Formats: sequence, structure tokens, C-alpha cells
Amino acid sequence: MTRDEDADQDGRSYKLSAFPAAAVRFSRALDRNRERIAEEEGLSASELRALFYIGEHVAVTPKRLAAHMHMTTAAITLISRRLVEIDLLQRLDNPDDRRSVMLSLTPRAHVAMERMHSDFAEMITGATAHLSSAELAAFTTQLESVATAIADHTARLDRERSIAAL
Repeated sequence: MTRDEDADQDGRSYKLSAFPAAAVRFSRALDRNRERIAEEEGLSASELRALFYIGEHVAVTPKRLAAHMHMTTAAITLISRRLVEIDLLQRLDNPDDRRSVMLSLTPRAHVAMERMHSDFAEMITGATAHLSSAELAAFTTQLESVATAIADHTARLDRERSIAAL
């Protein structure tokens, strides 16, 4: 007896349809692209996420990076140590707290980030080339709106979980 790979043992399948299915497909495509980039750069997914966050914020403390990535500072220490060893991160004195350090990109990391951002922009431009400028502007507005609503929803659930844990 064979069964449909998309169905569980009871024969039920949990497939989304319409916009939710498209959103999942879009998210998976972005995830796979991120995995590909990490593989090409010889990085773990967490290391790549850390680089992108630091690159976006110029310099961050390990504590702030840990909060963003929902990891312990010990885990961030391991990630940052490896990124320092391969010359993608540097530790700088924290001007606001002499007991802390700031993590920032090295010149080698800036070259890699510029390449990754350029490749991503080229991929997105190609993927949306069939849209008129008005359609692209409307799509951008709607995508921003959906992303903001999802982020707000997730933040609310995180707050509720934190309160419940007290």
C-alpha cells in the first residue's frame, strides 16, 4: 500500500491555498536563497543572519545581537568568535560601556555584503520585471503592509508569552 506523500497517516493533508499558499511559497523561496548564499560563503545560517543584522546596524553589542536572534549571549560568542577568525567581524571597544564590545563588519565582510545585496537586488528585479512601475509600487506598498502586520502579530504573541511565563 502506498500513500500520498502530502498526506499524513490518516489521509489528511494540510495544504494552504490562495494568498497564504503564495506567502509560504515566497517565504520558502527566500529561505532557500538564504541557504544558498550561506553555503556559497561557507557560513551557517546563523552566521549569515548575524552578518546581515550587524551590517544593517553598523555595530551592535553581542547582547543586542543575541536578543535579535533569540539566542543566548554564549551562542553569540561562538558565532562571533568564528566570524572574527575568518575575518568577517571585528570586535571594537564599546564607547558607552568599557565592559562590553561592539561587533562590526571588516573590510572583507563589506565586500561580501555588497556582492550579496547586489545579487539579491538583481534577483528581485528579474523576478518583478513583468510588473509595470505602478504595479511594482503597489506591490511594494502591500508587501510592506503585510510584513508589518505579521511582525506586529508576532511581537504581540512574544509579549504575551513573556507575560505568561512570569
